[in-house]
Amino acid sequence: MTTTPSRSVRFVEMTGAALRALLAGDRPAAQTELGFPLGDEFLTDRAKWLWQYRLDQLTRDPGTFGWLVKLVVADEIVVGYAGFHGPPDEAGMVEIGYTVDPAYRRQGFAKAIVTALLERAAAEPAVRTVRATISPTNQASLATIAGFGFVENGEQWDEEDGLELIFERPSR
Repeated sequence: MTTTPSRSVRFVEMTGAALRALLAGDRPAAQTELGFPLGDEFLTDRAKWLWQYRLDQLTRDPGTFGWLVKLVVADEIVVGYAGFHGPPDEAGMVEIGYTVDPAYRRQGFAKAIVTALLERAAAEPAVRTVRATISPTNQASLATIAGFGFVENGEQWDEEDGLELIFERPSR
């Protein structure tokens, strides 16, 4: 049996200027703003939908900055993006989201991202619950959260993603 070596990642904030540049398809401007080369995954239609959604959140509430989407960097290479859907709600819940660039999948980065997101959530006194919502057909993400103590507690319909299973765990 082969095991994937343990990975280490760090987060770099995505600024409004970088999100606007990516929405405009201006990868060079986004790279200059963020200080890292960005792969094609950052210019897909799905990514652009997310950039617009997060930019709208930031515009409505600048206080969400720091909770939303971030670059995921490993060994000074951007391997994806991740973050929370927003700051903790009134019940102390945050929802995680992450994408690993296809070139870096199946190398342990998704588990490293979930670990880092859980550590960030645990460090915030206002966070009591961490949620992950995953399509029942997304075997890779279901496997990723296995072993992190998430418990399935329902399902929901997401306008963008369709049917999702809801998983939650305590933040600490």
